[in-house]
Amino acid sequence: MAPSHVVVPLDGSPLADEALRQALELFECRITVLNVVTPIDAGMSEGHALAPDADRREAARERATGVVERARAHAAEADRVVETAVETGDPAGVILAYVEQHDVDHVVLGGHGGERGAIARRVLGTVATAVVGGAPVTVTVVR
Repeated sequence: MAPSHVVVPLDGSPLADEALRQALELFECRITVLNVVTPIDAGMSEGHALAPDADRREAARERATGVVERARAHAAEADRVVETAVETGDPAGVILAYVEQHDVDHVVLGGHGGERGAIARRVLGTVATAVVGGAPVTVTVVR
């Protein structure tokens, strides 16, 4: 059965952008673009390496707005409209909660590999691995 609501988490990476492109191409349903702003631990600002908390939060929100606005523009180029959402928290946890709370029946996300511990995390990336493992719906990982 075709989905009725697809969520595409975007983090501004090329793989996430490709996930959106594929979702727009494959699904003729409601698509929501979700950007998750990850809070920076206060301990990371010691030694003035990072801007004060309010400045960091504002910069993160501005970046998130840019990510979702680019997604809207990309969708418009494909004669589509996407809904957008910006949430704050742990990316995997926020994505999973969003799926549960907003009647989402498919997730399409970019998978980031890299030098990590377990083979699944190397193949998919930690957020994608957590979403695949925890989502009660179909998840498509774009690599």
